[in-house]
Amino acid sequence: MTTEKIKFGTDGWRAIIAQDFTVYNVARVAKGQSEWLLKKFPAPTVLVGHDCRFGGDLFTEITTKVLCANGVKVLLAKGFISTPMISLGVLKLQAQQGVVITASHNPPSYNGYKLKGAHGGPSSPKDIAEVEALIPEEVSMPTESLQYWEEKGMLTYIDLEDMYVTYLRGKFDFEALSKSPFKIAYDAMFGAGQNVVRRVLPAAVLLHCDENPGFHGQAPEPLDKNLQELSKTIATTPELKIGLATDGDADRIGLYDEDGNFVDAHNIILLLIHYLHKYKGMNGKVVIAFSVTDRVKKLCEAYGLSVQVTGIGFKYISEIMMHEDVLVGGEESGGIAVKGHIPERDGIYDGIALYEFMHQTGKTLKQLCEEVYEIVGRFVYDRKDLHIENDKKNAIIQKAQAGGYNGFGKYQFNRVETIDGVKYHLDNGGWIMLRASGTEPLLRVYAEGNSKEEIADILNDVMKTIL
Repeated sequence: MTTEKIKFGTDGWRAIIAQDFTVYNVARVAKGQSEWLLKKFPAPTVLVGHDCRFGGDLFTEITTKVLCANGVKVLLAKGFISTPMISLGVLKLQAQQGVVITASHNPPSYNGYKLKGAHGGPSSPKDIAEVEALIPEEVSMPTESLQYWEEKGMLTYIDLEDMYVTYLRGKFDFEALSKSPFKIAYDAMFGAGQNVVRRVLPAAVLLHCDENPGFHGQAPEPLDKNLQELSKTIATTPELKIGLATDGDADRIGLYDEDGNFVDAHNIILLLIHYLHKYKGMNGKVVIAFSVTDRVKKLCEAYGLSVQVTGIGFKYISEIMMHEDVLVGGEESGGIAVKGHIPERDGIYDGIALYEFMHQTGKTLKQLCEEVYEIVGRFVYDRKDLHIENDKKNAIIQKAQAGGYNGFGKYQFNRVETIDGVKYHLDNGGWIMLRASGTEPLLRVYAEGNSKEEIADILNDVMKTIL
């Protein structure tokens, strides 16, 4: 049998279901993981679960069987779970690692395999590389049932949803939030956050909070273009003052203000820094991915907080959070972690924190954004995802890395950074960034400017230049 080498991207291994993401290939990954665990620990335990995506039960079952057959004890989550539930569970249950069967925000045709570390966040890049190197070309498929492994004492079922809800209730005053004049709407995007929000925010207006493994054909990514029903619901319902959305495995966040305007991850990161530092008196380093706005640096300078920039991939941020005092760690894609919680992205936790911010100050999301703009200035951001052939995508990135672009139409730049992708700092104070996705076959084009019209013009000039 000829098998393809399995590679982990910025956030796990992802592939198209039945094409490369097969029961056999998942078994190969589980075998490599078990080899790594047995080298590191005398009697390892792994927490395993899946989100709402198609095939979750099937792929979780084979993962569990392979781990058990190779001498690794498994704690198996009941029902669908979010990625933050696994990370919290690994930490609280003192497991050595966690596995989430999820492709996060990817299109419905994908599934994936994420590894979580004992610290309660993504496994480190070093550990992931070591597991990847141990994935065999061939694997023996186990024949024993889950009941067999349960009777042998190798498998135990865990209710992670109850654990997570209890944890949240210890962090937030939901009784006070239930009396808030600011009513909230929540869009689960058919993802794994739906049951938790039902339980902790029972008065919330719910959208797409039922199981649909195909997500109605739309990638469950909390971007404005994918959340127009939520936007219209907020804009046409006067009592609704905030809209929260999370992606397929509920680790990414999107928000809407009281007018139904999208509040992107850059603004959410700024709001969380503002809330935790200015209002709650908390300190610590701020860690951001390369694609996050430089306005974060400006806010941190005003507040006397240090900033560190990493490559794309939350595993880099989480690794810093393991060893240093970090206030907020965040990505442009909506993955954000905060001090006082686990070193993991968590869209539900972040959303409730900002809902609490509104309730405690009596200010709307729009008013709180204005407070931030008084310090960092107004800005507008957008991103285009170009689905183009790999050869063309790679040629564009190689040209950018070699200094092949002198400008983008009328937009000239004065500085270039290449931490992860290529970022051009424009003369108008904005920036453009080109980067190939680590988990999908596409080229991402990022841009920041001073108005929606300017951003549209910048992206138009970039397209004309690179395509």
